[in-house]
Amino acid sequence: MELKNNSYKIQGLKLTDIAKRFGTPLYVYDADKIVHQLQNLKNAFSNQNVKIKYAAKALTNLSILKLMKKHGAGVDVVSAQEADIALKAGFKPKDILFTPNCISFEEIVEGVEKGLMINIDNISILEQFGHKYRDQVPCCIRLNPHIMAGGNTKISTGHVDSKFGISIYQLPHLLRVVKSNNVNVIGLHMHTGSDILDADVFLKMAEILFGIAQDFPNLEFIDFGSGFKVAYKEGDITTNVYDLGVKLGNAFDSFCSTYGKQLEMWFEPGKYLVSEAGCLLVKVNVIKTTPATAFVGVDSGMNHLMRPMMYDSYHEIINITNPNSIQRVYTVVGYICETDTFGWDRKIHEVRECDVLAIKKAGAYGFSMASNYNSRYKPAEVLVYKGEAHVIRERENMEDILRKQVEMDFDE
Repeated sequence: MELKNNSYKIQGLKLTDIAKRFGTPLYVYDADKIVHQLQNLKNAFSNQNVKIKYAAKALTNLSILKLMKKHGAGVDVVSAQEADIALKAGFKPKDILFTPNCISFEEIVEGVEKGLMINIDNISILEQFGHKYRDQVPCCIRLNPHIMAGGNTKISTGHVDSKFGISIYQLPHLLRVVKSNNVNVIGLHMHTGSDILDADVFLKMAEILFGIAQDFPNLEFIDFGSGFKVAYKEGDITTNVYDLGVKLGNAFDSFCSTYGKQLEMWFEPGKYLVSEAGCLLVKVNVIKTTPATAFVGVDSGMNHLMRPMMYDSYHEIINITNPNSIQRVYTVVGYICETDTFGWDRKIHEVRECDVLAIKKAGAYGFSMASNYNSRYKPAEVLVYKGEAHVIRERENMEDILRKQVEMDFDE
């Protein structure tokens, strides 16, 4: 998104025109930005045999998955349903990493039957997997390194109290299960959380992985997860992926030399690839002033973008209808019957009723976390590709809300 000739545009298309054509609320994604981020990550690790597995949960739209596949990404899924969508998008089963947690063994079996690469994150499932498949089905093991990292405790996944992964302190037990069942472990995986700034966190994680890897002779890859920090506000420090590429790449080469063969290096980014590519367009319903606050009420809410309320996350909000007026201070709120707030005390160019606002960097964990709370419809999604705006998900209607409900008759 860029401000050019007093208009905010994506690939030359005015966002106000897109809003007028497709209505609001509306998610809009820039395909060029997604491809740029994917290529940027590949370039940062160009000296490695790197595989990028897009974390589908960030934005699971079928067309987004097809775009990722077209540009050489694999995919990381966390449910059988995400796997089905990835297969529908054309991914080969071998390019799909299945990284669930706290699921039944039946869902693991379903993943095996689909031909996915299974990533196991607890000893109970590993034992059942070993009993059933022995060395006939290769797998990956997710480890918990007990490293506290990330921008929010709700998205930190590698600390001692996390439900994710097998604790490194359980390594002797893990090795006994692998040996006694002859489990064919071809990958090791760690992921400590999101919004990680420092390359040293990845290096510390890598040091742990490299030590443990010596106990697994059949490895083909090591998955370093993701968590690359993107800038949500001006001046934010971000992960320098090129610096990380050099430091982690050197450490990885040294490990592979000791291990005796060159392994693949895997990452599973989600937010890094799609966050900056997306925005949520909303229309101003009302300006409501109180003795303390000027509220801007819009035609969307936490049912469409949960992150500000769930994670206290910051998303810049701009007035794309009136971008050159004087700035005033507003609190932007939604229409859900909760304390439904997108941004507190924000300086925004003067807002009028019926103006269209853009909530920036909403491509990741926006629509994919949306709900029908308050019986509100989910918004449409549009992808700007090669200079044209394409609907990639239609706006919901009441038929969608009622589709799976079974109405009872109480008059009999």
